[in-house]
Amino acid sequence: MENAVVAGLLLAISVVQSLAAPDPQTPPNILFMMADQMRADALSCAGNAAIRTPNLDKLAAEGVRFANAFSSTPSCTPARAAILTGLSPWYHGMLGYGVVATRYPYELPRALSSGGYFTCSIGKDHFGWNTTTNEGVPHGYHRTDLYDGLPKELDDYDQWFAEANPGVNPMATGLEYNDYRGRAYVLDEYYHPTAYVGRAAIEFLKTYDQTRPFFLKVSFHRPHSPYDPPKVYMDQYDPTHMPDPYTGGNWDSRYAVNYNTTPDPGIWCGNISLDTLRVSRQAYYGNVGFIDSWVGEILTVLQEQGLADDTFVLFTADHGDMLGDHYHFRKTYPYFGSSHIPMMFKWPMSRRPHPPTGGDISEPRGSVREEVVELRDLFPTFLDIAGVPVAHTLNGSSLLNLLRASQPGHKLQNSISQQKQEGETWREYLDLEHSTCYNITNHWNALTDGHTKYVFRAYFDDEQLFDLDSDPHEMTNLAGEPEWRSTLEQWRGRMVEQFEREGRGPQWVADRKLVRRTKGQLYSPNYPGSTRNPPPIPDTD
Repeated sequence: MENAVVAGLLLAISVVQSLAAPDPQTPPNILFMMADQMRADALSCAGNAAIRTPNLDKLAAEGVRFANAFSSTPSCTPARAAILTGLSPWYHGMLGYGVVATRYPYELPRALSSGGYFTCSIGKDHFGWNTTTNEGVPHGYHRTDLYDGLPKELDDYDQWFAEANPGVNPMATGLEYNDYRGRAYVLDEYYHPTAYVGRAAIEFLKTYDQTRPFFLKVSFHRPHSPYDPPKVYMDQYDPTHMPDPYTGGNWDSRYAVNYNTTPDPGIWCGNISLDTLRVSRQAYYGNVGFIDSWVGEILTVLQEQGLADDTFVLFTADHGDMLGDHYHFRKTYPYFGSSHIPMMFKWPMSRRPHPPTGGDISEPRGSVREEVVELRDLFPTFLDIAGVPVAHTLNGSSLLNLLRASQPGHKLQNSISQQKQEGETWREYLDLEHSTCYNITNHWNALTDGHTKYVFRAYFDDEQLFDLDSDPHEMTNLAGEPEWRSTLEQWRGRMVEQFEREGRGPQWVADRKLVRRTKGQLYSPNYPGSTRNPPPIPDTD
């Protein structure tokens, strides 16, 4: 009798385990979470002792953190075009803050859908809103539930809020979308956009009942301004203990007094009092903490629903936020606060990427990778996880190549990357750029390998060179130092080669020299429908 009971229990356990165990014949789920305007150093696991991000730290500890992750065109729409297409700025066509095209030849959601995935986007897409159908431009997502945080767009969150709170202003906190000031959210936490996005993601995970795997994108609008966390999160920080902005280098004083052309409190540069900026950072950190708590909730539900062992998780941001560094605010700049972003990736304990790519990930958990990676790399990474062949040429490469690089048979999906040389296993350096935004002087191109950064400021026709190893906050421009001349020439030559390879023409490079450009170029010829370029959208982001 006792043996029969034991046998029955073992059989029951076996059945439960078989039901919960991932099916190697089915592609795994993918959970893609991102924040908007989150700096790379807004993480305690990145060495910032002033901020607390326990759930994001845990994600990094259980996976890998990419210490040199960048947004090549660091503003919302071109960054999201890079994720959508897997291409660099010149090839997806958005060189600055413009309009995401209605359709690209090859798009991430459609590629995953062709591989059997159900795709869902919750939160910020910034793809535009169709007022006729009353839905966001889907770009192949099967389902969307959107909050873009744009004042002229009445999206899903805005409609929900208006129905739940008739006559109440969702911006009752009194801050603007590009405000540098910080203030605690005055409404109930339940109505905060971060809570809306977090709840929608949890509802998706709790109710998902399809047999096909899912690709779930969860895109938080914050810590993008307004800096308005619920009071409980803002009160976790003392403004007098906030890090002060990095200012006082040999190049940034001009921005303390000159060039600002946007109205206060949405300025793009200027000398703001430290007391104000400390409260701004207090609120910004509070918004990051609020997101971190929802990330923890989402991952807990993933575990409770029995999905964690069959789901790959990636977290990143579209770009950063200067927060007053070098007297700059917001984004669109080549400097650390704007272009350097967080990126963490976790793979399940008992699951490998789906065939035909497959291959075990050999990277130790908790590792920090130093290679330069970028948002264009996410598209091929997700296809690699899903086992979906790459049907078109991409500029990005699967991040999994770095995590199983010692294993033979896994070629880089990177056939037109500007920097990849024959025999290299990863790009040597990365291209960055942004066309005119906020002010006619603000358009530039840059290159970095994570150790050195070269910037060509096209309006001023001058150069910046930073030694990131000894000067990570880019205080000292070395371009005029004689001992750095050969390094400067090397990086300048690389940019010339990039422009020539891309066929940018004499407006960009002539006689192997970079050309001064007093006007920006918002779209490249590769932008879909480039012969009828749309105008730049108003500066509301």
